[in-house]
Amino acid sequence: MEWLYGRNVVKAALGPGARRRAHRLAATAPGLDAIAALVPEDLPVDTVGAHQLDELLGTREHQGVALQVDGYPYADPDRLLQADVLVVLDEVTDPHNLGAVARSALAAGAGGLVVPRHRSAHVTPAAVKASAGTLEYLPVAQVTNVVTFLLRARDAGFWIYGAAGEAAASYLRTDLTGRIVIVAGAEGRGLRPLVARTCDALVSIPMDPSVESLNVSVAAALLLYEARRQREAAAGS
Repeated sequence: MEWLYGRNVVKAALGPGARRRAHRLAATAPGLDAIAALVPEDLPVDTVGAHQLDELLGTREHQGVALQVDGYPYADPDRLLQADVLVVLDEVTDPHNLGAVARSALAAGAGGLVVPRHRSAHVTPAAVKASAGTLEYLPVAQVTNVVTFLLRARDAGFWIYGAAGEAAASYLRTDLTGRIVIVAGAEGRGLRPLVARTCDALVSIPMDPSVESLNVSVAAALLLYEARRQREAAAGS
């Protein structure tokens, strides 16, 4: 079990469609007031001081509420292949970036997120907080080998697009209306060479020459929303 924290996160974890069982709530009096309408009658509640939550969680970003829940239920990678838009993060190690990408992915209508089992950020309470609770709704799968998953996705009918700053093709001039996987790598290093070679195409984001690169969560959001824009335009034509 683990402790989730933050008012939006706890609201998501207690709301309709929540995928984890809640075991105990710890909250300050103001924090409890903010989420009281969602607290089940049979959920044990401890009213505590802010400093007690600081010590329990190791952070002050709790906004007065913490919820003890089961561990994160990772999705089956093969089930994600039933979606039309997926995001793969290639060894992105910052949980805040993972959370931010998840938030954009859910908002833009993606069907799920895939991360490597090793050398990658996992769905931790910090990542859930960075996602504003959206990781409690967006399916996330772990895979042993990113390249193997991408090849399976291609066999399932997906077109694989990798984000790469050096790519000649702009994402704005790329057809993103089909079944697609958007692959983004760690900031600075980018995609690993074998992952990049496995992609069907590499696309770049036009930017001023004075800017070397964008944060991975920003780059993923731009591609996701361009895909959504194109798909809505195609559906309305």
